[in-house]
Amino acid sequence: MEFDDLQDDGMFEHFRLNVDLGQTPMRVDKYMACHLEDTSRHRVQNAIKSGYVFVNDKLAKANVIVRPGDVIRFVMPYERHGFEVLPEDIPLDIVYEDEDFLIVNKPAGMVVHPGHGHFDGTLINALAFHLGLSQGPDAEDDRMGILVHRIDMDTSGLLVVAKNDEAQLNLAHQFFVHSIERRYVAIVWGNIKEDEGTIVGNIGRDPNDRLRFRVYEEEDKGKHAVTHYKVLERFGFVTFVECRLETGRTHQIRVHMAHIGHPLFNDSRYGGAEIRKGTIYAKYKQFIQNCFTICPRQALHAKTLGFEHPRTGKHVSFDSPLPADMEALLEKWRKYSANMPEE
Repeated sequence: MEFDDLQDDGMFEHFRLNVDLGQTPMRVDKYMACHLEDTSRHRVQNAIKSGYVFVNDKLAKANVIVRPGDVIRFVMPYERHGFEVLPEDIPLDIVYEDEDFLIVNKPAGMVVHPGHGHFDGTLINALAFHLGLSQGPDAEDDRMGILVHRIDMDTSGLLVVAKNDEAQLNLAHQFFVHSIERRYVAIVWGNIKEDEGTIVGNIGRDPNDRLRFRVYEEEDKGKHAVTHYKVLERFGFVTFVECRLETGRTHQIRVHMAHIGHPLFNDSRYGGAEIRKGTIYAKYKQFIQNCFTICPRQALHAKTLGFEHPRTGKHVSFDSPLPADMEALLEKWRKYSANMPEE
């Protein structure tokens, strides 16, 4: 793995240390601990163990000696947000919890991490309360670094939350080497021709709309992304699919499915909140509007998570039921498709 492989989804904070010309030779872990504020040598050693530290672009072990002129580049899996995060007593659907991590089933509509426009009511606020954490504006350490990954506000489903540095570093490394099993289910527009397939296409931010991402044909643009899909059920005008992520780019499933002409049902950002397939009749248009009302967000659910337990190394897997809005949407399409007119 090269250092640039760690540039993934904004979940890591990036650092560069240039070793001073007058520096006496020193172990890299000791040097980093001495030159990073509010960072213990133990945390540095965990980062090295997880493969996040490079000296002169070579993966470093803790006993590597750094000398004047050396360049140390590394990441820490925390995002500094720079604003107040306070605990809030918000109910959580916790699927599993032990001393190292917990699995939470996030409802659609809940923002994962505080940001501009969403300073409270987020999953992080709820987790801060559940875990007994407090992060006031004068806190010395503003990382609140317990999340290993994210899902969009209007996507429901499973998230893994680390409860200590060791667990987070271990889990974050599994995400980076793509060994985490992540399966989503989605309802998309159109009748997908193949029963299963793979979408490969670099994903990057759309220069014309900073809130959107797009697929780039050029190899030097965007980040490599791979989505595997399988048809679960067909309804003629829409298809129920399972998507397995090989990589984890922002909006990956939404962007990839839209790219092949099958945007997610009711995904307003990627063209799914309008009639893409079907008839011209007013009755059908009303049916679609009713469907949008039943499921007022993109029809996407993070259903399955599987990974190696950060402490025991044993494989663990977690599954969540389809949320009520998507289940109701599927039932409505099943009834409609039973007597659906030909395209």
